Amino acid sequence: MSNFITRTLSGAVYVALVVLSIFVHPIFFGVLFSIITILAVREYHHLVNSSPFHTIMSMIGGLLLFGTTWLWYNMGDLPLSSVAYLVLAYLLFSILVLVMGLFFEKRNPIQDWGNYFVSQSMVALPLAMMNIVYNHGQYLLLALFVTIWLNDSGAYCVGSLMAKRKGGNHKMFPRVSPAKSWEGLIGGVLVSLLAGYVYAKLGWFGTENAYVYALIFAFLISVFGTLGDLMESLFKRTIGVKDSGKFMPGHGGVLDRFDSILLATPIIAVFVMMFL
Repeated sequence: MSNFITRTLSGAVYVALVVLSIFVHPIFFGVLFSIITILAVREYHHLVNSSPFHTIMSMIGGLLLFGTTWLWYNMGDLPLSSVAYLVLAYLLFSILVLVMGLFFEKRNPIQDWGNYFVSQSMVALPLAMMNIVYNHGQYLLLALFVTIWLNDSGAYCVGSLMAKRKGGNHKMFPRVSPAKSWEGLIGGVLVSLLAGYVYAKLGWFGTENAYVYALIFAFLISVFGTLGDLMESLFKRTIGVKDSGKFMPGHGGVLDRFDSILLATPIIAVFVMMFL
């Protein structure tokens, strides 16, 4: 099977699972993204060569973080005290991870602690914050994913076309990602803004100031999604790997597939809480 067919099939399965999880049932969404959170955290620790113990502890921490956020936004009759206990459990668990550094003589505790909190704040937390966007509207979360996909496609197409002209592209960060160009960024932003206009036209942003909010929404995703992609490229280049893993045939690992989402989601979560 050619790489193109493999990539297309695995990409289609990925898109189908994401869309189904958004619209079928909150439990389906919670289960799928709990699994994705665990796999993403595990992948991060594999890349930084963490011990099995710290990898497992981080996976548990990520699951607690996502699960607590999911319960808060999906269990309307859940007492506030129960959520507070779950948050406290996560904080105590994180303190336990720090204390366990006393028992690993041959490990670098600062490195282990740093990797734990990076995996929680830059991988598990953004995925957990999807629950905020989901709670404000299923179509908003769908729009988040669709805009990321369209932004990538628009940036690739425009960047490829502009590369053929005399003078070529103007590289953004050649030391990080030689393929990324300012022309591609502009192309991705324009395609994303067009998508935002369509979202507003479809009524996904209500009626009052719908076009303004939709365009800001799309612009933020395009810019911060691109920055997230660049950050993951810097991470991979620093440790000397091409892909973060082999979870998705033809696409790389979980972090490769969600790199843009990890930075765009917190920004959009704050945006919807403040304005939508």
